[in-house]
Parts: sequence; structure tokens; C-alpha cells
Amino acid sequence: MNSYFSEAGLFLIDVFFSFFILMVMLRFILQWVRADFYNPISQFIVKLTNPVLKPFRRLIPGLAGIDMASIVLMLTLKFIAVLLTFALSGLPLHILIVLILSITGLIKLALYVFIFAIIIMAVASWIAPGAHSPVLGLIDQIIAPLMRPIQRWIKPVSGMDFSPLIALLILNLIIIAVPHLQNGLLSLFK
Repeated sequence: MNSYFSEAGLFLIDVFFSFFILMVMLRFILQWVRADFYNPISQFIVKLTNPVLKPFRRLIPGLAGIDMASIVLMLTLKFIAVLLTFALSGLPLHILIVLILSITGLIKLALYVFIFAIIIMAVASWIAPGAHSPVLGLIDQIIAPLMRPIQRWIKPVSGMDFSPLIALLILNLIIIAVPHLQNGLLSLFK
């Protein structure tokens, strides 16, 4: 019975924290790319994250146009989630290990946000080319800073834009590198 409650607790922690961390990350990315603030999806994300993010903003100023309060909030939430996971799993706690797992987890989440955004835009361009919706408009704004340099380098061939494939390749190569970085850092504590 105890095993069930531990697994259920781990699942609920993962779902709750992952969802809210994703919302804060989307807010950070939307601010970073200067996406349309009046988009209904943007408004939903802002209203959802404001109650927790506002107190952080009072304490933590931005730095060179980067919303440091969002970064600290994401890191804090991820740190608590990893800490609770360790505690419920009965694993020994080491604060630096939890911090490394938190940082690398956030890096991977950011990469996956861009990967899924590119995939959604690619599929939408096949299903309904030229269609516009609040979601697609926001996704286009999210991936534009990543896609523009690639599109300057790789021009469409016979009307086919291969830049999403190149972007996905690069992002996946970075995702492959993250566990190696994580393991390298964790090996310092063994």
C-alpha cells in the first residue's frame, strides 16, 4: 500500500509542478521574444502565473531585458519538485545534486517547448497553410528568433522549407548533450 501512495504522490507532484513550471517558462519565452501580449493565450498565461510571479518580481529585478524573476521562480519550483521526488523516493538528499537536476531539467523543458512549437507549426502548414489562429500566431512568434537565422542560411528548395528540420536536428543534438553535461556535473559529487 505504501508503494501506491508514494507513486501517486510522485505522479501528482510531477503533474502539478510540471504544468506550472511550463506556464512560467512559456511566459518567460513570450516576454523574451516580445510576443503579442494581447493574444488570448498570452493573457491566460499571464493571469495564471501572476499570483505567484508578482511577489518574485518585487524582490528580483530584471537584468538586461531578461525576466530574472521568472527564471528564479522556475528554478525554485523545479528545485522543490525534485526535492519532493527525492524525499518520497527515499533517495539521499544532496542540495547541489538537486540543483543540477533542476537546472538541467529546465534546460530540457525549454528545448522541448521549441521542438513541439516547430512541429506544431510544420503540421499546421501542411494541414491548413496560411491559416491564422491565436495559438498559431503565438507559436510563430515563439519560434521566429530560432528560425530566422536558419532560414537566412538555408533557402527554400522548390518551395520546400527545410529550416524546421535543421532546427529540430540542432535542438535534438542539444537535448542529447544535456544528460552528458548533467552526468559530468553529478560525477563531481561521487
